[in-house]
Amino acid sequence: MKQSRFSEEQIIGILREQESGMTVADLCRKHAIGKATFFKWKARLGGMDVSDARKLKQLEDENAKLKKLLAPLAV
Repeated sequence: MKQSRFSEEQIIGILREQESGMTVADLCRKHAIGKATFFKWKARLGGMDVSDARKLKQLEDENAKLKKLLAPLAV
C-alpha cells in the first residue's frame, strides 16, 4: 500500500477545515489532493479526534501483526 504524504493528524485537520465552511474544491486545490481522496478520508476518519485516529492506527497495526503470526498456522 502506498505511503500517504499526510499524517492522520493532518488529514483530520483538513477535514475540520471543511467542517468550518471551506468548500471541498478549495480544500483539494489548497492541499493538492483529489476529491476522491478527500471523500475516502472523510469516510474513514470523519468525525474522529486525533486521539481516536491514533487508537485506530494502533489497533490496525496490532491486527496486521497478529495476522502475520497466524498465517502459517492456517494452512
